[in-house]
Amino acid sequence: MDKTRKNGHTQGYERYHIDTQEAPDRIRWPSRFQVRVGKLGLAKHLITELIHTRFDLPTVTSRPCMYGVFSGPVGGFAPRPHLCVGCLRCTTEFPEFVRVSPNPKRRALGDSYFTYQQVETVAYEAETGRVPVKGAGYRGPFGGKGWDGMWTDMSEIVRPTRDGIHGREFISTVVDIGSKASFLCFDVSGAPQQPLPHTFSIPVPFIFDRVHPGLESAGLYKILAQAAAEVQTLQVIPLEYILALNLRGAQIVPLVGAGDQERLVLLPFRPRMIEMDGWSEGLAESIHSIWPEAQVALRIPFARGEDLLDYADRGVGVFHLTADYHGRSDDGGFIFDQIRRAHGAFVEAGRRDEVTLLGSGGLVAAEHVPKAMIAGLDAVGLDLPLLVALQGRLMGEFDGRTDVAFELPRPIPFEWGVQRLKNLAAAWRDQLLEVLGAMGLREVRRLRGEMGRALFMVQLEQEAFAGIEGYDG
Repeated sequence: MDKTRKNGHTQGYERYHIDTQEAPDRIRWPSRFQVRVGKLGLAKHLITELIHTRFDLPTVTSRPCMYGVFSGPVGGFAPRPHLCVGCLRCTTEFPEFVRVSPNPKRRALGDSYFTYQQVETVAYEAETGRVPVKGAGYRGPFGGKGWDGMWTDMSEIVRPTRDGIHGREFISTVVDIGSKASFLCFDVSGAPQQPLPHTFSIPVPFIFDRVHPGLESAGLYKILAQAAAEVQTLQVIPLEYILALNLRGAQIVPLVGAGDQERLVLLPFRPRMIEMDGWSEGLAESIHSIWPEAQVALRIPFARGEDLLDYADRGVGVFHLTADYHGRSDDGGFIFDQIRRAHGAFVEAGRRDEVTLLGSGGLVAAEHVPKAMIAGLDAVGLDLPLLVALQGRLMGEFDGRTDVAFELPRPIPFEWGVQRLKNLAAAWRDQLLEVLGAMGLREVRRLRGEMGRALFMVQLEQEAFAGIEGYDG
């Protein structure tokens, strides 16, 4: 809960909430299905009906589709496939001249990792702000590679907290960003003998990451910064855009490199956190000198655990670890394994609570947030899903390392873009609340590194089928 104040006086507590409202697509996505009607077959059918009904036009002009696919000015001669839901009633009744098939243009919206089904889901969440629930139930696979090979343990029948999304009880999604000591020592007078914890909190365990350099624009960063402010999270923005646009606010995290030392003093606001794009001793010293109250985060690709411990010895308290948009690190490892390695290195050293681990890349669905936290992250960075929410389109395989195979609509209306991002954040938080409630957890911080809440398809299959002839796992 957030404490609200007015004129310096406490007014009470207000539960954290993201305002949502419909933000319809501005550009129509390709329809899910192609509807083809044989005009000659339809004409013969209509003539037969006219004769059979003695020219009863209301009966003849009625159509079998309750969704209006054949209710246009000329009926089935010009079907409206964007209304088709794939019930196949028309093909069942008139198989001689009606064909319904998946639209290949719709399936081309995604790539091998960020699939078109996930694009559809993100688009729905951004449009409505609601959790995507289908009355027919889940019809996809129950296992697979990457994140699909990890299941979460949600035995809600025997756990009390399973109601947070409906508002009848409170489940906290607040996370802390910064460095904390593993323990405190006090002198004889009761004063602490080492620096006190240096943290701040955000109400959701995800931040908005920087935009791919090939897609950056002033208008896009303005939308992202405003949405981050209204969601009360963080937005990572290169220093050059902050200075050029005079952006300011507690939600903005300047991304700086070794060549930005002299321009740090030009920041038009007091930042809560500054992110270094790669390690630089001189840059770190400059940040501490100019903005001593700011958290210093180190943005680096997923690295070996001992490397992170070395940076922690140099005073880094926040790590932003990055993978490509397909969740692969530089050595080809998948992000889940990389997170576990980084988290495990600090656990083994007895220093996990001293640092904050953020991670970006390969997180394209709401379920990936709790899974990444179970693996060991404190919070995740959102990148490509934010652009898809703004109706950006993948134009082939796009992992972020090669040429930009991605297209953003231009221009993006400011208010519409902000609302779409707020809707997406609200939908993802609601799904996180569902996971936490089903696990019986009342705060998301308890989810970090909780591997006991995870089930792995490969391990379960080995336990169930090992030794059985034909099983090659």
